[in-house]
Amino acid sequence: MLAIMKKMGENGNGSSSFMEDYTYHLVEGQEYSLGAHMLEVCPSVAAEKPMIEVHPLGIGDREDPARLVFEGKKGDAIVVSLVDMGGRLRLICQDIHCVKPIMPMPNLPVARVMWQPEPNLMDGIECWITAGGAHHSVLSYDVTAEQMKDWAKMMEIEFVHISKDTTVESLEKELFLNDLAWKLK
Repeated sequence: MLAIMKKMGENGNGSSSFMEDYTYHLVEGQEYSLGAHMLEVCPSVAAEKPMIEVHPLGIGDREDPARLVFEGKKGDAIVVSLVDMGGRLRLICQDIHCVKPIMPMPNLPVARVMWQPEPNLMDGIECWITAGGAHHSVLSYDVTAEQMKDWAKMMEIEFVHISKDTTVESLEKELFLNDLAWKLK
């Protein structure tokens, strides 16, 4: 999925990366999701020049790896997950707003991007999980939800878009109707 989205966004600056849900900031009125990963986040999403740092891994009884450490840039983006629904594929796309991290993170020596998902953190998480969204995803500043919808149509796969207008109830209804429609194909 990342290779496809990198190619789709090449007219921008290639700002797409593998991402992993890492943690959430749950302070009322300041709800954020933090995406991060030890080694695989692409520096194309960095706000500034990434640093290469060596830090203990703590697992696997291996030597400490060199890691890229940076914060993601601010701006509108999407996160995408392609999941196998047992008979069809579903492409889940969620609109997000990336922000400068709201606090220093000296004990998290990895690449990271902080964002506010649409429609808000709690409903956004519930919609993501309800749709079957995976722990790993692709984040892109260059590719739009409309482009992903077009790609899903070309590939003849289901498309689910979580946006500012999505509610848990409307998504559940959409998924139910999609399930019926895909069974008829």
